[in-house]
Amino acid sequence: MSDPTEIIIENGDSIPTQLPIATERQRRRTKRKVLPKLLRVAGRIPFADDLAAAYYCAIDPETPTKVKLVLFTALGYFVLPVDAIPDVLTGLGFTDDATVLATALGLVGAHIREPHREAARRLLGLPQRPTA
Repeated sequence: MSDPTEIIIENGDSIPTQLPIATERQRRRTKRKVLPKLLRVAGRIPFADDLAAAYYCAIDPETPTKVKLVLFTALGYFVLPVDAIPDVLTGLGFTDDATVLATALGLVGAHIREPHREAARRLLGLPQRPTA
C-alpha cells in the first residue's frame, strides 16, 4: 500500500482497484445489510427497484471506483440505523433515503445498465421488461 488511507481490492483484473478505507467499510456494511433491509421494506418504498439496481451496479467489477464510492455512500445511508427522518414514520420515513438515492442516481445513474436493472427486478420478483 502506497497510501495508508487506501486498501487494495482484488477484482479479478490484472490491475487491482484501490478504494479508500471508508469506501471499503461502506462496501462491507452495504453488502451485509442492504439486501435484508431492502427485502423487508420493498413493498413500502417506491424506489426499491432503483435501490436494488444501484446495489448491483456498485458490486459490478466493471463499475468505476468513483461511481462505486457514490453508490456505496447512498446505499450505506439507506442502512444506517440513525436517519435524518426515522424510517418508522409512515409516509415520511424514507423520504430522506429517497433524496440521497435520487441525488446519487443524478450523479452516476448513467452507469446503471440494463443487467443491473434486470437483476434488481429478479431480486424483487418484478416482471422483466419485454425485449424488443
